[in-house]
Amino acid sequence: MIDRLTFITNKIVSIEQAQLLCEGWRMKGEKLVFTNGCFDILHHGHVFYLAEAAQLGNRLIVGLNSDGSVRGLNKSPERPINTQDSRSFVLASLGMVDLVVIFDEQTPRELIENLVPDVLVKGGDYDASQEDENNPSYIVGSKIVKQNGGSVRTIPLKEGFSTTNIISKLRD
Repeated sequence: MIDRLTFITNKIVSIEQAQLLCEGWRMKGEKLVFTNGCFDILHHGHVFYLAEAAQLGNRLIVGLNSDGSVRGLNKSPERPINTQDSRSFVLASLGMVDLVVIFDEQTPRELIENLVPDVLVKGGDYDASQEDENNPSYIVGSKIVKQNGGSVRTIPLKEGFSTTNIISKLRD
């Protein structure tokens, strides 16, 4: 029997491992859902969002921005607050998350191209119908997913919950 810590750490995989697992799940007819983000300080809004995303299929794969990738997003000089190892471990401990894959690029495009999920999900501050890749509301990877017969969905953000707000409260 596998112990709980091993069960959690086994959910944190390389892109190559994720590809193999996804192929196996697809062969079983399972629907793969993908989302991504920094998930720096996990909060109610994140958990709500991930639970909603997980309901759109059988397996939820989370692409997690690496520490370098987060710094490249110019969120703020002190971000990320938590390291990628800490963030991936916390995400993997959630029952609704099946895999966590850390990516170094500024966007998860390469990861999405390699995994080709059935459903691509982002928060409500994005637009699933946006086709212009230069528009800030465009969901990176949506063209790839749609071209392969998948769908792109958004989930409304939970009001009052954000990592930025948490950091601001801590400073006050």
